[in-house]
Amino acid sequence: MTDALDQTAGGSADGSAGDADYGVIGGGYSTYRRPDPRIARVVEDALGGARTVVNVGAGAGSYEPAGAQVTAVEPSAAMRAQRPVHLAPAIDGTAERLPFDDGRFDAAMTTFSVHQWSDTAAGLREMRRVTRGPVVVMTCDPTLVRDFWLYDYAPLVLDTEARRYPAVEAITAALGGSCAVTPVPIPADCTDGFNEAYYARPERLLDPGARQACSAWSFVPQDVCERYTGELRAAIASGAWDARHGALRRRPYLDGSLVLIRSMPDPVAP
Repeated sequence: MTDALDQTAGGSADGSAGDADYGVIGGGYSTYRRPDPRIARVVEDALGGARTVVNVGAGAGSYEPAGAQVTAVEPSAAMRAQRPVHLAPAIDGTAERLPFDDGRFDAAMTTFSVHQWSDTAAGLREMRRVTRGPVVVMTCDPTLVRDFWLYDYAPLVLDTEARRYPAVEAITAALGGSCAVTPVPIPADCTDGFNEAYYARPERLLDPGARQACSAWSFVPQDVCERYTGELRAAIASGAWDARHGALRRRPYLDGSLVLIRSMPDPVAP
C-alpha cells in the first residue's frame, strides 16, 4: 500500500465517515471539546515518546503530542477546518483504508473516534498494520456508560452511547498483541466536554452547544432532547439534582466509563 492520498470518504456530505454528520454538529466542536491536559498526559505516556505518530479520526487535533511528528487522518471537512494553525493539515481519509505502508509509524492513536467508524475491527487492524509500536485507543466502556447520573434524565442519549461504543473486548481482539486497559479518571473541571466531563457541573448540559458537541444527542429526536433538558433544568432549579447527586460537586475526579487501551505488537520470532 502506498502513501498516496485516498480521496474517497463515505458518509455525510462533508465526508464524515461514521453515523454522525459532523458537517451539521461539528461546527462548535473545538470550542467545547478542548483537550484536557491531565488526560493528555495519559495519552502521551501511552505513546511512549514515539517520534512519528498517526492520529486516526483526528478531528480538530485533540491530544496530539507536541513533541512528535503527527500525521492526522480525518474524513470530515468540518473537523479538518477546525484544526489550529500550529498543527499540520489532516489527510482526508478513513480508518478502514489508511493510505500508508506497513510499519510506517512508531505509534498510532485515536481518541473518541472508534464508535464513529463503519467497520471498527477493520480500522483497528489498519492501525496495527501501519504501526511498529504502541496503538493507543481512548474510548468509553459501553458497559459503564449508563452508570452516569445523566441516565436518570436523558436515557435515550446514554442508550445511544452504549450502543455505539464497541466493547472493550472487541477492540483488544482486533488489535491483538499485548493489550492493557486502563481507566482514565475524569477531572471535575475537565475542558474536554463529553457528557461525563460535566459530572460535577450539570448546568453545562443546559447549553445547546455543549450538547451538540456530544454526538449521541444528535441521534435523539429534537423534541425529546428538549424535554430531557427541561427536566434537568427543573431538577437543578428545585434542588432535586443536588439532593441526589450534589456530592459529586465536591469530588475532584470521577471514575466513569473513560478508558485507554494500549496494544503492543507481539515480538517477532527470530
